[in-house]
Amino acid sequence: MGLDIACGNERYGRVKLTGDAWGGLAAMLVALPSAIAFGVTIFAPLGGSLAAQGAMAGILGATALGMLAPLFGSSARLISAPCAPAAAMLSAQAYTLTGQGLPAGSIVLLLGLTALLAGLFQIALGLLRIGRLIKFIPYPVVCGYLSGVGLIIIGSQIPKLLGVPGGVSLWAALSLPSLWVWQSVVVGAVVIAVMVLTPRITRSVPPAILALAAGLAAYFALAAFDPALMTIDGNRLLVGKISAGGYGVGATIGQHWRSLGALEPEILLEVVIPALTLAALLSIDTLKTCVVLDAMTNSTSNPDRDLLGQGIGNAASALVGGVPGAGTMGASLINVNSGASTRVSGLLAGSLCFAAFLVLSPVIAWVPVPALAAILIVIGFRMIDRHSLAFFYTPATRLDFLVITAVIVVALFGNLIAASGVGVAFAILLFIREQTRSTVVRNRIEGNQIFSKRLRSSDETAQAEQGPCDTVVFELQGSLFFGTASQLHAALEPETHSRKFVILSMRRVQSLDLTATHVLEQIKDRLEENDAFLVFCDIPKGLPSGLKMKRFLKDTGVVRPTNKAFAFRQLDEALEWVEEQRTGVRDAEGDGELVLGIADMPMFAGLPPETLADLNATVTLRPVHAGKKVFKAGVAGDELFLIRRGTVRITLPIHKKEHYHLATCGPGEIIGGIGFLDAGNHAADAVAITEVEVYVLSREGFTALGERHPGLAFRLIENVALNLADRLRATVSEIHALRG
Repeated sequence: MGLDIACGNERYGRVKLTGDAWGGLAAMLVALPSAIAFGVTIFAPLGGSLAAQGAMAGILGATALGMLAPLFGSSARLISAPCAPAAAMLSAQAYTLTGQGLPAGSIVLLLGLTALLAGLFQIALGLLRIGRLIKFIPYPVVCGYLSGVGLIIIGSQIPKLLGVPGGVSLWAALSLPSLWVWQSVVVGAVVIAVMVLTPRITRSVPPAILALAAGLAAYFALAAFDPALMTIDGNRLLVGKISAGGYGVGATIGQHWRSLGALEPEILLEVVIPALTLAALLSIDTLKTCVVLDAMTNSTSNPDRDLLGQGIGNAASALVGGVPGAGTMGASLINVNSGASTRVSGLLAGSLCFAAFLVLSPVIAWVPVPALAAILIVIGFRMIDRHSLAFFYTPATRLDFLVITAVIVVALFGNLIAASGVGVAFAILLFIREQTRSTVVRNRIEGNQIFSKRLRSSDETAQAEQGPCDTVVFELQGSLFFGTASQLHAALEPETHSRKFVILSMRRVQSLDLTATHVLEQIKDRLEENDAFLVFCDIPKGLPSGLKMKRFLKDTGVVRPTNKAFAFRQLDEALEWVEEQRTGVRDAEGDGELVLGIADMPMFAGLPPETLADLNATVTLRPVHAGKKVFKAGVAGDELFLIRRGTVRITLPIHKKEHYHLATCGPGEIIGGIGFLDAGNHAADAVAITEVEVYVLSREGFTALGERHPGLAFRLIENVALNLADRLRATVSEIHALRG
């Protein structure tokens, strides 16, 4: 157990070390050939012997990223190395700068400065906690971007595969077979065949390693018949000696530092936009890989910390003259499948990249350029999301296919910056289109189909159902914004001519903007002209965006105490208010408060006076102040309550201060029936809305009365049952109405 050391909060032992060692070695074998190929691709437009410097830059980038990104990141098994998006963008930038006539040395410095700023931008994104937002880039944009990068990689590598001289464009290379070098084509074909066929035969060795070995073997087999191929100097088919200007690695890094320090501040302006774009692309690539790893390993990564680690790695890579990169899918999956379990595997992969460079640099000089080009062509082909082509054949996804195609076209004929902007713009338009296609009216209920929870007799309910319908309830949903404002206006405007009350339930509304509130204000003004009311209810306390809807409605002038727009907490409260406005229940005509004695209650009509007198002597009169509870949910009680005066609201507690309104009861009505019947806990709260007086009949008193007056006992039980049945019937009707 001597190898056990502390690693975080866990013990790091022999088993984990072995898994991490194999994972780091396998990841290095996958990442190193690609890193060399990407470096050569970036430096190839500069011509001369700079392709060899590109190979060294790829190795230095793999080393810096491999050692620093896992050290500061959160994803334990993520392998970071130079990647295709970085190669595509920086090589395109190199072609642009070359076309401007800048010397090769200045272009190298500008590329390094772009990479450095991209790393610093990633660090800033991590510190500002932007990582979580980058994850929300729409899938069609990412799909089109990756496919575009894949096609760019393929297009840039075909001339190298054909062996044409540097600087020859893709179309010129394809149209001039006389420039092709058949040995280069043969080596590339062998590498592509091995890359494609190896996964079908074995997965124990990374295909890129076997393909590179096969390319070397094919090249030396051809060199046996052509001695000119055995020369490194001036041979455009080989990477060449890994050095820069005759300096070693250490001297090259020092020279790079001195050159960066000598740059003028004005040059920063030329690379800020490319650096921002590169930072965004590398961040998306990394976070996409982290999401896959989290799903595979049942782990959770911190996207902000991962961006911080990637930024530090890319900044360090730029400072030592390396190629920037991201968390790579292929190397990371190999790392996991080889048994890695901690970030030590990433550190080992970076260290082994540099060790391989020191040991194998003479061999790397003999690596055929067409072999690297063939590896990148296969990688680029695999980046193309061929599954997305099927989106064209389905009408529901045809516009998504259009987004993908637009991103690819702009990436190919414009640049990756514009492609990203076009993709996001199209995605926004698609989102708006989708929102406008969905209806904002979830349900529309006529006023004679839904009523408040105030208990009423069957005759009263039938009369209300057959009466004039001057009320309508709209249950709104989704996003009320400029895209759905016209739809909202079209649904509500016809109701302003014939309705006295228009009720809007806002419970399912997800967002609200100024355009939608302007429409609501127009509806309110139209109703006010007709002496009608706009009533809001079920207003959420806060929308997902953080907007306080009730305050927003007040601030925008839709709801004010002095006009004809009102807001209530729940739909039932709004319905009660409407019924009071319609019928004038609360003494609108000067009637006194209703107070019922035992003998005045309708349920006891026809009973003998001596029976009522005995009941009156058995019950006790209990006053309850407004806002206090007659009884409380969850508290034991076997008493029956008969309301003498005042109004009581029966509510069911749901969560914390939230509750569901079951019924509103007035004089002459029974409450507490469930607790009375089963002698258990009360199922709901009974809250006095006004000053209330209730007659309290205990279970013991009921039993004694029942022995002396069986008819009274039957009358009480019958009314309790009818009371509960009416509430159940009202609840069922409400469910039917709300479900539409």
